[in-house]
Amino acid sequence: MSVRVGIAYDSHRLVEGRELILGGVRIEHELGLAGHSDADVLTHAVIDALLGAAGRGDIGEHFPDDDPRWEGADSIALLEAVVAELGARPLNVDATVICERPKLGPHKAEMAARLTAAVGAPVTVKATTNEGMGAIGRGEGIAALAVASVTAD
Repeated sequence: MSVRVGIAYDSHRLVEGRELILGGVRIEHELGLAGHSDADVLTHAVIDALLGAAGRGDIGEHFPDDDPRWEGADSIALLEAVVAELGARPLNVDATVICERPKLGPHKAEMAARLTAAVGAPVTVKATTNEGMGAIGRGEGIAALAVASVTAD
């Protein structure tokens, strides 16, 4: 048995008229994330980290944003589909969400629980700000990073 590791980054712009969904959790906020699916940056980063660890490409190859089948898709369902097809067993995922607002501390445990259930392995969720710097610091978007490890035979 060998252990493989994947790392991922995702970001989306904040816009009016969309729900804010992070880690499969709906969060009260006046803006949501723009994207073809539900634009859940946290779940997208987890998906990409797992795919990278398993040597299976990236989220865009599996769920292209120009394919109408994925329009408005629930990213947790996409994550569950990826885990079912991995060909490797997830060991753990560590993820960080980067945003100025809303404050995510009250939501981290619920996001971690949703992602852990979908992955079938422990998922840690952390949150930080960009200290007012750049587009994320100005509140124009949200980004997420994730690192995943899987076993491969």
